Amino acid sequence: MGWLWIALLGLAVAVLVTAEWPRLAGRLPFGADHARQRRRRRSDLRLIRTEDLDDDSDEFAASVERDLAQLPTTNERDRDLS
Repeated sequence: MGWLWIALLGLAVAVLVTAEWPRLAGRLPFGADHARQRRRRRSDLRLIRTEDLDDDSDEFAASVERDLAQLPTTNERDRDLS
């Protein structure tokens, strides 16, 4: 029965380390490499202004409206409340 408690304790420690990993990784030496890579990836991102997308946004809005119109609807009084 003692081995079961040891296994449960090991599992609890593994869950704790997994839950706290983002905070622990920043303090460990190899966590800095990950942060540096993330900063590099972020620098490659660019902001797209909405003025540039007016035609696309109208098409998108129309397609969303078409999709919503095709969805089946349910009336509250048609629901079976039993």
